[in-house]
Amino acid sequence: MKKTLLGLCLAAAATLSAAAGYPEKTVTIVVPFPPGGSTDAIARVVAQKAQEKLGQSFIIDNRAGATGTIGAAFVKRAPADGYTLLVSSLGPFVIAPHLYKGVQYDALKDFEPITILVQAPNVLVVPNNSPDHTVAELLADLKKNPGKVSFASSGVGSSDHLSAELLWQQTGTQGLHVPYKGGGPAISDLLGGQVNAAFVNINSIIGHIKAGKVRALGISSDKRSPLLPDVPTLQEQGVKGAEVQSWQAMVAPKGTPHDVIVKLHDVAVAAMNDPAIKPKLLEQGFEIVGDTPEQFAKYQASEYARWKKLIETRKITAE
Repeated sequence: MKKTLLGLCLAAAATLSAAAGYPEKTVTIVVPFPPGGSTDAIARVVAQKAQEKLGQSFIIDNRAGATGTIGAAFVKRAPADGYTLLVSSLGPFVIAPHLYKGVQYDALKDFEPITILVQAPNVLVVPNNSPDHTVAELLADLKKNPGKVSFASSGVGSSDHLSAELLWQQTGTQGLHVPYKGGGPAISDLLGGQVNAAFVNINSIIGHIKAGKVRALGISSDKRSPLLPDVPTLQEQGVKGAEVQSWQAMVAPKGTPHDVIVKLHDVAVAAMNDPAIKPKLLEQGFEIVGDTPEQFAKYQASEYARWKKLIETRKITAE
């Protein structure tokens, strides 16, 4: 018994010692999307601040493909030592597993949650020449012309697509989904009036709204955005249960030592709240989250179940 207890104490001491010295070499943060997007930008902020704080190199490895599942699967297979991490948007964590067959990881079991870094709502927008000035007018249009009012999205299963599906489900309407290969082409056609409406992440559309190029009808968060104080939420306009937040989060492979997770959590949250960084993120429409690993795990499980139900109910397929 004494030997067993001594062994446990020595093992615990070794773990603490390893965590105390972490990191002792370069840490790779995998971003499962191409450079230049919001997830990539958030990951680079974390990498820079972690490098400054911990005194080791933190590099970004963009492993794009299959809507983020390739990069996520790569991190799942990496050693659980804290030297390979994943920063991703919600897609690979709670949406893609329900859309694609053969995803090479279990989103709820194969990772150690660290923190949700930031979140941002989607904005329901229409072209400036649209006759619709409120959500009620758009819904009336949808009811009058079922399946004909077009909604652009950045792709099947994206948060902007699922926001539209939620709107239709919660209001008993049906629009026409027009998926694009990315947010850029979708916004371009929205600006040109080739589509009737779209849910667009606030980060991507705020400039066009303020420039008067599109009209914002509603916001998908549970409260108004400080950037668009005059734009009411969907809930304020009678649409219940359609709250959506896009989010970026950080995880490690399952089995990464708890003390390493704690150290990474503290550094990541501090990065998001850095006085030189936080105002810039807020100006882009991000809300700093910085929750605990336990809170993140609980939220991910609820989001996972929510999107699974919607995807099955709406019979959404991507293959």
